[in-house]
Amino acid sequence: MRAVLVTGCSSGIGLETALAFARRGDRVHACVRNPAGAGELLRRAHAENLTLDVPRLDVTDDASVTAAVAAVQDRHGPVDVLVNNAGIDVTGPVETLPLDRARDLVETNFWGPLRMARAVLPGMRARGSGVVVNVSSLAGRTFAVPHGGFYAASKAALGALSEALHAEVQPFGIRVVCLEPGSFASAIQRRSAAPQPSASDPYAADHAWLARFLARVAEGAADCSEAAGAVVAAADDPGTPLHTVVGKDAEEALQLLTGLSHEQWLPRFLEHAESLAGPRPHRP
Repeated sequence: MRAVLVTGCSSGIGLETALAFARRGDRVHACVRNPAGAGELLRRAHAENLTLDVPRLDVTDDASVTAAVAAVQDRHGPVDVLVNNAGIDVTGPVETLPLDRARDLVETNFWGPLRMARAVLPGMRARGSGVVVNVSSLAGRTFAVPHGGFYAASKAALGALSEALHAEVQPFGIRVVCLEPGSFASAIQRRSAAPQPSASDPYAADHAWLARFLARVAEGAADCSEAAGAVVAAADDPGTPLHTVVGKDAEEALQLLTGLSHEQWLPRFLEHAESLAGPRPHRP
């Protein structure tokens, strides 16, 4: 029985991952930023007679992270598996997206996992074992799409951090895996857009076009239980590659990118996006 700590469990991949570990009999700490949003998680756990803790944890707050991890360690000792799943998405142009929104995104998607890793690693090192699973995104491995630059940058940074961390903690018996899911039917897709730009914003029409494209992509998103299965498998299998894509669409996307420069890729992306969302307002 392992002590498993999962962040961002109120919905989507985090919720499914917490339930998947609980079904195996692990001691699951399914962390949520707002306890009021844990209703679905608790309802499903009760329906399956699963036992899990639901502590409040805000990955953007140092004190919250320290307190939550200390509480877990006081009860069960060092964390065996950390799943850094909490994340947000904000779409918008590099020039005009409000900087406070961009900072919130990076604070959650990059600094959050770093805070969590730093909090659990001393206990893992002392015991000589542990697994850190960082849930990144295909966006961190592919070329960034228009209006998706900040999200892609945060996930690419998480991938780079995972590489360095992997090399640093491997001698202590600790594994690091960076999972890169494609499109899954999670709440992050439903709350990704920044406030609609004003009519005077030079990117307003492009922003609306991209929103239509993303909505069409979301229609074909896979079930989050598939991604949860990949998280559990990564925690179990020492042979899991550091960078592991999750989902058929992610695998296909990487294959299509092989050997392409950004200049070769962009026209193909625009053609695909226009097939789903109509002509781009300001196509080059």
